Amino acid sequence: MKTIVIGLGNPILGDDGVGWHIARQAQQRCEFPSDVDVDCLSVGGISLMEHLIGYDRAILIDSFVTNSNPIGTLLCFSLDELPNRALGHIFSAHDTTLQNALKVGKELGAQLPKDVTVIAVEAQNVYDFSEQLTPAVAAAVPGAVQAVINLLGG
Repeated sequence: MKTIVIGLGNPILGDDGVGWHIARQAQQRCEFPSDVDVDCLSVGGISLMEHLIGYDRAILIDSFVTNSNPIGTLLCFSLDELPNRALGHIFSAHDTTLQNALKVGKELGAQLPKDVTVIAVEAQNVYDFSEQLTPAVAAAVPGAVQAVINLLGG
């Protein structure tokens, strides 16, 4: 099954870059099969959908700010189960939600993943200029890396 793992966020905005940290560490820690690609992106909506074309499965890793979980809480669910469609980079204020973008892409005949899993870390400092994660978010990274590896059957 052709799979893409995408770390989302901005690596110079503190905890917003946690998706990049997780994707890179998962790639370093595990030898993924040749049908698994790993990427890090700072896009959402239609641009994110375009990166999913040609894949059967996607694992999206992002920071979420829900203010309803302790900072560093690890969340994992299917895109269909996304509790708030305005969270993280899966939604863009200047674009559309990933769910809408996938719907449009499918209507246009694009080959898009049927299986999209979201791994998210509850964060708060997503607008602070820093390449470092806060301690609570950094503490969630090993568990998130293991979640990615588990999803890939490793």
